[in-house]
Amino acid sequence: MDKILLKPRREESILRFHPWVFSGAIAQIQGHPSEGDLVSVVSADGKLLACGHYQIGSIAVRILSFDEDPTLPDFWVRMLSRALRLRESLGLGENGTNCYRLVHGEGDGLPGLIVDFYDGVCVLQAHSVGMFRAKNAISDALREVYGPSLKAVYDKSSGTAPFKAGLDLVDGYLWKAPGFEEDEAVVLENGNKFLVNWNEGQKTGFFLDQRENRARVGALAKGRNVLNLFCYTGGFSIYALAGCAVHVDSVDSSARAMAMVDRNVALNGFGSDDHTSYCADAIDFLKNVPEGKYNLMIVDPPAFAKHRGALKNALRAYQRLNAAAISKVAPGGFVFTFSCSQVVDKEAFSLAVFSAAAESGRSVRILDRLNQPGDHSVNIYHPEGEYLKGLLLYVE
Repeated sequence: MDKILLKPRREESILRFHPWVFSGAIAQIQGHPSEGDLVSVVSADGKLLACGHYQIGSIAVRILSFDEDPTLPDFWVRMLSRALRLRESLGLGENGTNCYRLVHGEGDGLPGLIVDFYDGVCVLQAHSVGMFRAKNAISDALREVYGPSLKAVYDKSSGTAPFKAGLDLVDGYLWKAPGFEEDEAVVLENGNKFLVNWNEGQKTGFFLDQRENRARVGALAKGRNVLNLFCYTGGFSIYALAGCAVHVDSVDSSARAMAMVDRNVALNGFGSDDHTSYCADAIDFLKNVPEGKYNLMIVDPPAFAKHRGALKNALRAYQRLNAAAISKVAPGGFVFTFSCSQVVDKEAFSLAVFSAAAESGRSVRILDRLNQPGDHSVNIYHPEGEYLKGLLLYVE
């Protein structure tokens, strides 16, 4: 391997097992690595610290191993097997749930890789050139780890892998079992049925990170009128219906997503008496909602800030959106509000919601702080991996 030689005293974060090497810490590159190549990381005094994927940018190396050789033939099998054992220990893959995240990047020691499992179909997303170049080896390892229960491995990296000349960023199957021809499937989550289309859907086809928060909505929905804003394919809506809500309204600006909501509603045995879909801008819809119509709201927008330069505007947007929701919800109502923007930390989001509550002039209590589930695990040495944060509010 080519070597990345660090400046003096710049190895501290690596010794604390942080999985990134920043370009500013590099004193010298020994060799001529191409982006995505495996490189070794060496301290100023010549000590081997780690191995990882080299890339061009502020993050120069994404570390795959601090003590093992990632070139060994069983590396991917060992890492994926370890990830699967964790999911199995959480009861995922059984008890009415056959979809989950198998690999969550740094949280599973594989920076730049996402793998979601949908009842035998693994959908892979590479967020780095190194992982994109390793996708076939990863596919082979998935086949070994899952054995005959695996139906297909689908690569959906076109929207996540860095655009580089020479990368064939075209989504498609890396492997599929003979006779498998599906691009969507019905999966189970806590006994609820959902259609997932990994070819046309956002991300890998479904937002698996809200599984536990959806269950919280279901537990509180009985006898309530529910508004699900930015609903995508209706995950929260289905749980609310299953939890005996009086009625659920789902709102999203995507016509394709709303068509999937209607299919999911029917799939779970509900109809127009129980649920109404609105293809509309969620923020505009909320502005026109009569005060007190809903006594449970879910506010789960897409990321308002994808980089630090957008942070200030994002926080203002979260404040405006939550002020509108808190102002409109009925007395004694619940508001589930979320941010999936990684650059918005828990404290900043809480402050934005606090400001929104103060603006509304209503009495608001925080009942719980919400986050991502265990299959979206956070490496304790990489707190940046904790991207989903939410609050359960009670508004009087």
